[in-house]
Amino acid sequence: RGVRIVSEGSMEHFALHEKTGHLVTAARIDREQLCEEVQHCVLRCALIVEGQMQVYGIQVEITDINDNAPSFRQAEKELRMSEMTAPGSRFPLSEAHDPDSGRNSLQSYELSGDEHFSLAVQTGPGGDQRPELVLAKALDREEAAFHELVLRASDGGDPARTGTARIRVTVLDANDNAPVFSQAEYTVRVPEDVPVGSVLVTVTATDADEGLYGQVKYSIQKITEKASQTFQLDDNTGAITLLQGLDFEDGASYELEVQAHDGGALFDTTKVVVCVTDVNDNVPDISMRSALSEISEDAPSGTVVALLHVQDRDSGANGEVRCSLDEGIPFRLEKSFEDYYR
Repeated sequence: RGVRIVSEGSMEHFALHEKTGHLVTAARIDREQLCEEVQHCVLRCALIVEGQMQVYGIQVEITDINDNAPSFRQAEKELRMSEMTAPGSRFPLSEAHDPDSGRNSLQSYELSGDEHFSLAVQTGPGGDQRPELVLAKALDREEAAFHELVLRASDGGDPARTGTARIRVTVLDANDNAPVFSQAEYTVRVPEDVPVGSVLVTVTATDADEGLYGQVKYSIQKITEKASQTFQLDDNTGAITLLQGLDFEDGASYELEVQAHDGGALFDTTKVVVCVTDVNDNVPDISMRSALSEISEDAPSGTVVALLHVQDRDSGANGEVRCSLDEGIPFRLEKSFEDYYR
């Protein structure tokens, strides 16, 4: 009696069985939804004992199961290559995404097709695998104008799950110059209250060729699912606009990889980093966790009469909360546990 579970998040994930005292799940728990890109997934809640005015912290670690298969943002990709492309040339391919963690996440790539192409996998700075298409044998447009390939991504589950993407290579005439971005990396800082529809940054690449080979188009080569719903790239101008409102508390930075390609097979790649700055758009929230309905006039000094929780979702100085009581009343306020006060 007088014991209950309180979750400090926006959703109650756990409950207390009133007869057994068991901590039970209150809703379906999806590790990938709760802890996106976080290896150690821990949910926190508090056990409040009202009669004792005590609060105890509970941490529950959510472990992963292989419930997701690797998938590609584009199920089909078209590459255009000049027949003069030298053997050994490499072309970056879209990476697969698997929200699972550890061995259950993406582990390997495999390419099937013909003898003209092979697969190389590079390891990025963060340990991610980046597949590249390697031209193993010289192309001849008169011999074959198209090449059909299949890229397969597999995870390490038992049994393993796989995802595929089809690659169609179109063989073109020679192209002398590749597009070149004005910057190897674009970094832009925007406040979280920037209006939807605003142009955040414009990437620019130039190509010295004329005609079809000098026309530059832009595309997103690498982007997270969340960022794809937040930003939009104009494939003609290179302008990146905001599709939906930003929230610093939900995401402080986003990374995009943008590719500029001409009418042939040549391209250049740049990195775009959008840093979201905090705006003081959240007010401190005070909630009563437990309180006495009455107190005797001869109660001794130090008697706890209420348990409060205070939090502010902003960050840095905007999220620092100072609590105080009005003067001239026979009570004092003291810190109890993390964001709890008595």
